[in-house]
Amino acid sequence: MPPIGRVEPLITRVMWRNLISHALYQVMVQLVLEFRGTSIFDVTKKVKNTIIFNSFVLCQVFNEFNARELEKKNIFKGLGKNRLFIVIVSLTVVLQLVMVEFLKKFANTERLTWEQWGVCVRIGALSWPIVVLVKCIPVARKK
Repeated sequence: MPPIGRVEPLITRVMWRNLISHALYQVMVQLVLEFRGTSIFDVTKKVKNTIIFNSFVLCQVFNEFNARELEKKNIFKGLGKNRLFIVIVSLTVVLQLVMVEFLKKFANTERLTWEQWGVCVRIGALSWPIVVLVKCIPVARKK
């Protein structure tokens, strides 16, 4: 992609569309987890907070894939060519796993069950079909 001029906005309209849609999804999910998570999962407050934290981080990880292609719906095209991206995402996931499962006192987390991990991963992964729908929304181009 060629460099953009000095007068061009740092965040384009397409970026704003994607950013706002993901932020709305994530805020909605986090609010539901905050106010209903304890009763939905029948867990303690500390486990609920760990689920919220884990879901938040995994939403960021899944959104990294969305951010690779701002307008194309296939966010996986060319993924194998970008080893650094794969390493960074893998490291993020491994560090998150270690933080949640083994650094309880340091991170103020509780261990999660496989089912709770599955819910967190599904919450993050749900951003993929949402972003496909959002990319169908046309963005007015500046003249």
